[in-house]
Amino acid sequence: MNTASVTLRLLDKADKEILKLPRSVKGALYDFQHKFKANPHATGLHLKQLKGDSRLWSARVNDEYRALLLHLADTDWLIVSVKHRKEVYENLDRLSYGINQVTGAIEYVDLQVVEESVLRRTAPPRPEPTPRVQPELLQPEPLFAGFSDQQLTDLGVAEPLVPVIRTLTTEEQLLGLIEYAPQLTGEILLYLFDGKSYEYVLEQVTAPVAAPEPVDTEDFQTAVERPATMVTTTDEALREALEGEDFGRWKVFLHPTQSKLVERDYSGPARVGGGPGTGKTIVALHRVKHLVEHLPQGRNKQVLLTTYNKNLAADLRARLLELGGEQLLSRVDISHVDQLALRVVREAEPGSTKQTIDDNQVLREWRAMLDELGETAWDAEFLHDEWTQVILGQAVASRTDYFRARRAGRGRNITRPERAEIWQLAEKFTQRLDRLGRQTWAQVAERAARLEMERERRIHAVEQQRAEHDGLDNIHLQDGSAGWLRHRYRHIVVDEAQDLRPGHWKMLRAMVARDRNDIFLVGDTHQRIYNNQVTLGSLGINIRGRSARLTLSYRTTRQILGSALGVLSGESFDDLDGNEENLAGYRSVLSGALPELHPSTDWDSEREAITELIAEWEDIPLEQIAICVPTNAMAQQVAVSLAQSGIRAVEIGPDGPRGDEGVHIGTMFRFKGLEYQRMIIAGVSEGLVPRAEVIGMQRTDALRYRRELQRARSLLFVAATRSRDSLAIFWHGTPSRFLQPLLAS
Repeated sequence: MNTASVTLRLLDKADKEILKLPRSVKGALYDFQHKFKANPHATGLHLKQLKGDSRLWSARVNDEYRALLLHLADTDWLIVSVKHRKEVYENLDRLSYGINQVTGAIEYVDLQVVEESVLRRTAPPRPEPTPRVQPELLQPEPLFAGFSDQQLTDLGVAEPLVPVIRTLTTEEQLLGLIEYAPQLTGEILLYLFDGKSYEYVLEQVTAPVAAPEPVDTEDFQTAVERPATMVTTTDEALREALEGEDFGRWKVFLHPTQSKLVERDYSGPARVGGGPGTGKTIVALHRVKHLVEHLPQGRNKQVLLTTYNKNLAADLRARLLELGGEQLLSRVDISHVDQLALRVVREAEPGSTKQTIDDNQVLREWRAMLDELGETAWDAEFLHDEWTQVILGQAVASRTDYFRARRAGRGRNITRPERAEIWQLAEKFTQRLDRLGRQTWAQVAERAARLEMERERRIHAVEQQRAEHDGLDNIHLQDGSAGWLRHRYRHIVVDEAQDLRPGHWKMLRAMVARDRNDIFLVGDTHQRIYNNQVTLGSLGINIRGRSARLTLSYRTTRQILGSALGVLSGESFDDLDGNEENLAGYRSVLSGALPELHPSTDWDSEREAITELIAEWEDIPLEQIAICVPTNAMAQQVAVSLAQSGIRAVEIGPDGPRGDEGVHIGTMFRFKGLEYQRMIIAGVSEGLVPRAEVIGMQRTDALRYRRELQRARSLLFVAATRSRDSLAIFWHGTPSRFLQPLLAS
């Protein structure tokens, strides 16, 4: 056999199995794939065909483990499993593989593993007295009794699994099957279990991935190239799968149920919501790719991809590069929204030397000014929010306008004399910033919004003039505009939309013409970590009738997800358009251990327990472990405790992790957009989560108290859903009120 240019691929689901192997086996597998590519028939690999099968082979990874491979073509091989040698050569009928007749994808199933997983989810029978009714009436109804075998396979369910599916009677058993079933099979079954009709699943789940041509179920080489066959091919991607560094190729892979959202032609702005790990960002990235592919030829960047901070923008750039390469990047402007606003302002005011300060610095300036004035009637946080959300957010230009300004959702009612006092303090604060040569990001956003809205007004004036003169341009109208006026972008895509300010939305609305497919945004208000509550319709972004929701989590296990949802219990959330948002039907395709709960007597003993737990985790890289705490001081103290035990730690700053090696440590605000195999949330004590200051607001400002309490819940929810495999929650003293659902279960 020719051994030149051997291709070795890794099938989806196989990497999940590999992650559970001992570290020594993972290292051996990485060496194995290099040797196999060099010469599959090298003596030490013991490559041999399994008895009675023409396509399934085994090869030696080390003394104890073997790789199971499908021989696709002359020099093309696919790893479908890695097993202990004792499990490879017996009962071969349990190993089922083939090409799905609907999607044309290669699928592999170990029926014995699936059946054992289902049986593990079957509760042991309880001793019961002699039944008073006929025994046959006690048999539970199979979950999918309402669907024929033909219907299931027509939807794309893996045919070898149909007999097992017929035995399922509980949700637990279903989840046990899904853990080891091909992904499409799992999604189909979950939708049917949730009550969706055969016709709905056929249209929404199956149709987007159905092969466009008749499927040849013997042509494995064609099948492996189809998008529905999820495989890893490159050395780097395989290394990441082995080491668990990038445990979710779903970070760039578009799942079947998401493709319609990406390719749809929208008549205006559209929104995709969904809980953590449902693939909102993947949808946004593929939407960008789809929009670029339909641009006219050129070199200008007509698509904007934006999000709320620098760290997330850098991650979007890296993932878009992986998705489409430099050619795709060349047509996309990727910028975090504050930087975009600052760019607009500097373009209009090139001589400005103002320093832009963050919210923490702004609060310090408010406090300093109030101290200098001897003002004690108002606290700095309230004034900062009022100035940012009402005065700046509504572009209030005078005291008279402020008297008329709406304050919906702002909490305590204020009288007309109090508004006069607040306006006077806001004016003094603005003058103070000007004197210091400083500006806030909220000011920058509102200034950029006004500039872009004025630009849009001039564009409309030119268009109206052109229409009145039979399409001819008026040179004088264009003169002085630094070039022919046009909107900055043809399309705008926004990630983490829930955390943008009103000024950001006004700016973005003005940057793109009001046309088909103009704005596409993804976000989840359950993960809102700032106080930027907006109603998009009031800002000119009408998403009514163009909203969709993703419900399947591909990252967080069902057990962690259930606990995280418990943290949100009792709260209601908006959908960015004045309606209520919920996570009904939100579920995970993964299963794992329940979160661990670790009480301690004090902060010192809590840090000691954290250190001991991490020392036990020797099977994964330190970089796949994170510790989340309520304050920066606590983060530093945990880092010191780890260092004293010889465990490296890396702080997460505003721009991401400040280093490459070590356990990641940061406050809850720092973890948005990050993901880890194992997560520790520490200091989840009453008075820290939520803060004592928030608890005190219950007496003085009930509405503000509820809003801050919701934000604290959202922060904890975000932190809990950063983990894939395991979650450990620590506290000292009294546990946070948010943990009550977990403690009661």
